[in-house]
Amino acid sequence: MAENEVEDATAPPAITSTPDPQLPGTEDHSFEVCPSTGTSSSESNVGQYVLPNRTTRGQSAKRYEPTLTAKSKYPVSNYMSTRRLSKSYESFVNQISAVSVPNKVQDALGDPKWRKAMEEEMEALQKNNTWQLVPPPQGKKAVGCRWVFTVKHNADGSVNRYKARLVAKGFTQTYGIDYDETFAPVAKMNTIRVLLSFAASLNWPLRQFDVKNAFLHGELAEEVYMSLPPGYVVASPGDFVCRLRKSLYGLKQSPRAWFGRFSQFMRKVGYRQSNSDHTLFLKHQQGKVTALIIYVDDMVITGNDTVEMDRLQRQLASEFEMKDLGELKYFLGIEVARGREGIYLCQRKYVLDLLTETGLLDCRPIDTPIEQNHCLAEYPDQVPTDRARYQRLVGRLIYLAHTRPDVAYAVSVVSQFMHNPSESHMDAVMRILKYLKSAPGRGVLFSKHNNILEVCGFTDADWAGNITDRRSTSGYFTFVGGNLVTWKSKKQKVVARSSAEAEYRGMAHGVCELLWLRNLLRDLGFKLKNSMQLYCDNKAAIDISQNPVQHDRTKHVEVDRHFIKEKLDAKIISFPFVPTEEQLADVLTKGVSRKAFYDSLSKLGMVDVYAPT
Repeated sequence: MAENEVEDATAPPAITSTPDPQLPGTEDHSFEVCPSTGTSSSESNVGQYVLPNRTTRGQSAKRYEPTLTAKSKYPVSNYMSTRRLSKSYESFVNQISAVSVPNKVQDALGDPKWRKAMEEEMEALQKNNTWQLVPPPQGKKAVGCRWVFTVKHNADGSVNRYKARLVAKGFTQTYGIDYDETFAPVAKMNTIRVLLSFAASLNWPLRQFDVKNAFLHGELAEEVYMSLPPGYVVASPGDFVCRLRKSLYGLKQSPRAWFGRFSQFMRKVGYRQSNSDHTLFLKHQQGKVTALIIYVDDMVITGNDTVEMDRLQRQLASEFEMKDLGELKYFLGIEVARGREGIYLCQRKYVLDLLTETGLLDCRPIDTPIEQNHCLAEYPDQVPTDRARYQRLVGRLIYLAHTRPDVAYAVSVVSQFMHNPSESHMDAVMRILKYLKSAPGRGVLFSKHNNILEVCGFTDADWAGNITDRRSTSGYFTFVGGNLVTWKSKKQKVVARSSAEAEYRGMAHGVCELLWLRNLLRDLGFKLKNSMQLYCDNKAAIDISQNPVQHDRTKHVEVDRHFIKEKLDAKIISFPFVPTEEQLADVLTKGVSRKAFYDSLSKLGMVDVYAPT
């Protein structure tokens, strides 16, 4: 008995799935209604009106909160329909919107399917020897952790599995102690749109894969300690922490460790990284190309070599634990629909979730995302608003702009006041959300065109449009094969002394984007035959680009002038003039009228397949 007791005492402690009784939210919230203790006061209250009891008396109305019991005057069903979708894709869209995800650990522990998902995640972590339980070391601070819940869908939209992921709170790590180098590239949305444009024009297949527990494949060199997962306790008495041996989601160095491992494997099987986007891996053989682009652990494979695509799938499955998600339909919160007209991108579910969160799902919609001739700026007497809420909403709108170029300028304006927002700035954010209500399913359509190697762009600038510092705002649209692939709206870094100077700086940004597209197409195996065209509506700026004489009008943009002149002389790019009425980039530099706004959207290839008919 003594020997057995010694062996039990020295055995390593284990984490059990017993819910932690100290979790917040587990206390009893029951209440009881107490009868009134007042005496009869009918005689004293004769002729006096007594206000009814109300728990919210004296409290101001919550302006941005939803009213669940009120009947909607503008239901969202009036602005969205699935009649144009195929039966299979309609089923997929309805499925991804039907499942709710818990936000708290105690809610997940009360649901058998989410509790099972948590247990599967713990088993996978312990099987991989992700950590070792040790007593808390002196002088070391343990990193916290939390649970993140997601739903994985099949190709038809049905629920594949409920996923619970344990994520470390990497924001509590200290540089030089818990981590050193952290940089790891992620896929550029511009690159993804270019690949989708080629897939639409050349009928390339699009396959999506997911790596299970991708970060667990990376080895952890630093000494990192983590607190116990919420909802679980150690079976043995005493305080314990987890000393991490493998990288874990949330750690600052985890993406770098995983991407290093993945890129090493891709080079081993004969792929090379693109210089235009290091997350794009390419392989050329026998005049055919296979492309793989990865965003953390989600990857998309496309190309015209189906034999190599099947071989790559088998090679990845032999090295990592892969999940075949079938044809690309839902990627990074972006819905991808493929039909006879082309490939359609939108963030319908993302918009609806955002409107639901802000209580604007039943609001009255607005036609434009920002007022024409708006006066948004910083004023000394402005009334401040909730900065954390403002930053959270603007951050979500920035991600939404990946498929919504119609809100790019409005989001660019409101993002300039993140450090000190006011109520007028919050009203501008709410206006963007009300505009999104008018067409939650609007997105970008990549159609099939004959000349896939035609690359062009539109650039424009609004001179001294910012009221606070009188800096100009420039923007550009670029097209590949007739499809809109990249766009940008940004305030310039310096004050321009003339409209020509502002336009010229905007042209320099547009030229850089076109050169990046040219290099990306060359990596994919496509060589441009003609010069790229960048349309501009300012004749003075065009004259400066073609004028080899240095004079007072161009000495403060000398670097940009030499850069543009070099590309002109090499016949890589040209600057045709376009009238202001036909300038598509005008919506990226200022608030425009409703007619001009919607005319631009139709020319950009933005459609709404969910629009009611």
